[in-house]
Amino acid sequence: MLLLLALVASAHAFTAPNTLKRSNNAATASLFMSETTAARTTLTEETTWRLRLLLNDVTSTKGTKLDGRLFVIEGSFIEEEGYEPPQGTFVARTASSNDEDTSESDTTILKVRSSRWKLSEDPDDPKDGLWIWGLFKEPLYPFMLLQIETSELTLPSSSDEEADSIPPLKLFAQINHARKEDVGVELQTANLNVRILEQIQLPGASVDLYEEEPVGQISFQPLS
Repeated sequence: MLLLLALVASAHAFTAPNTLKRSNNAATASLFMSETTAARTTLTEETTWRLRLLLNDVTSTKGTKLDGRLFVIEGSFIEEEGYEPPQGTFVARTASSNDEDTSESDTTILKVRSSRWKLSEDPDDPKDGLWIWGLFKEPLYPFMLLQIETSELTLPSSSDEEADSIPPLKLFAQINHARKEDVGVELQTANLNVRILEQIQLPGASVDLYEEEPVGQISFQPLS
């Protein structure tokens, strides 16, 4: 009898550490999965994005050409519920002067007056999508159409010079958009255009025509 109890106790002593090790491994794996999930980028308030706008051909209010000027906007893409395809607004936040890459001057930060974004299939043919034939579990939207309207931005100048500024801009971009299981949303660098209004007078009426002109590039960096 004593021999039997000793064998049982010995077997328990060998199996208990393995059970504890498996439990610890499971907890570590669960924590790792949680951190991985939290790190995925989204088009929600959970992810802050830094938008870098490199303007190459913008004219100031005094007629000065701005070439190679880098401006920054930080904020989140907020989706509005109940729309298909997904769409919403970009809500900008005020960057601190101590923030990385924005510490030079607040003049590098463009102020957003309004914005709209919309995921899209082929912008030239919105109804042409493979997902409607049931080939994908979720709709596939390879593009984001982004519109940003900025406020007037005063440029730095010396005390004896009259201040110059960048007039309000209406900027547009067609961005390659992808969703990857391990990292989440990816937005690629895209060309940036400005929309110019031209009014054409016709007999008894006028027609507004919009023409888009390239003014630079926009890139995206997820911060959190």
